[in-house]
Amino acid sequence: MGLITETNAQYYSGQQVIGSKTSTAGADLVIDGWSFDTDPISAFGLPAIGTTPTRTLTQILAASNFNIYFAPAATPTTYAKINQNLVYISNVSSKQITIIAPDTAATNYTGNFYIQLTQSSINNNLGSYEYISLNDIINNFMVAYIGVGKLIPNVKRTDIMFHAKRGLQEFSYDTLKSMKSQELTVPPSLSLSIPQDYVNYVNLSWVDKAGVKHIIYPTTLTSNPTELPIQDAKGIPTQNSFGENNEAEQSVTDERWATNNTLNLTGEITNEIFENASVYGLGFDRLAYGQRYGLEPEVSQKNGWFTINERTGTFSFSSDLASKLIILEYISDGLAVDADTKVPKMAEQAMYMHIAYSILSGRVNIPEYIINRFKRDRSSALRNAKIRLSNIKLNEFTQVMRGKSKWIKH
Repeated sequence: MGLITETNAQYYSGQQVIGSKTSTAGADLVIDGWSFDTDPISAFGLPAIGTTPTRTLTQILAASNFNIYFAPAATPTTYAKINQNLVYISNVSSKQITIIAPDTAATNYTGNFYIQLTQSSINNNLGSYEYISLNDIINNFMVAYIGVGKLIPNVKRTDIMFHAKRGLQEFSYDTLKSMKSQELTVPPSLSLSIPQDYVNYVNLSWVDKAGVKHIIYPTTLTSNPTELPIQDAKGIPTQNSFGENNEAEQSVTDERWATNNTLNLTGEITNEIFENASVYGLGFDRLAYGQRYGLEPEVSQKNGWFTINERTGTFSFSSDLASKLIILEYISDGLAVDADTKVPKMAEQAMYMHIAYSILSGRVNIPEYIINRFKRDRSSALRNAKIRLSNIKLNEFTQVMRGKSKWIKH
């Protein structure tokens, strides 16, 4: 059977026609037949609150990922959106939706219906065919590798789940490249909180008015102390009544770095310095490029710097980046939320080999040559996945090589 189950209207427009429904006055209406790949999420649920004719549901989430449109039988082509506080998921496994009647005496839902996904849900679904869910990986592995007459006669599903999750974590760091990005503005405090699902950063860049990124580099010029003990006159840390060190609320190092003028570090020539420079002025040495011996790459750039402050759980930026728009790119481990637990199909075989090797290597009485065989198979499948996911195209490679053939460079 084909793997694509959504219609073009569902995939591109996020729309599914339910058709005609018949209801009695004052009765709730049940809608079956949800066939999107995306699971329905309703911001409302039972119990119903209020009394007729203004009965509604209790809000349980911030927002729903779909809306239902209804056209009464009297005007079958005139659709109106049903309030989300009247719609809830009555059966999660079958994706059944129920619309309650606000007026238990007069409301009638006889007419035509269609479901419309929100734009964010449509966007999340676009391109989803390139992935396979972790649950499907586990199910497929049990079908292909577990059973009588197979290499692994029996194993608990929980063991497969553990090794599948560990594989997804390990692959996410350098193979799957589960990279996320956030668009943020550096506040006056020059600090931004580390994202909730952050594992390691990939790049931090500030964005100019043309939308071009400029790399922000980490620096060793300063550091963020992890402890701030308050000292007495002899330099000995003081303690409170519980015997714990008294800690300062703010780091002096952080304060000095935040108020530092980065021009004092980079030597960047501003218009003011250029116009007022003279042999007797402070700025003359900055114009004499040949006299700036020992220039370090770390300070000879004007994109600013950042550090990771483990004490406060933030990224700290240099003062020249205040109010700048930045892009934070980082990797997660693929397990933070349900939407992340998916594997590119190009790495599917590598996941199977990882699970098989992990199970066999942890068992007793398995011949070493079998374990080594699966170790090689895992290594080979992982190498193939890395090559596939590197996404190197011949025309891009050709473009780079043509650039190498230029005689004059700048």
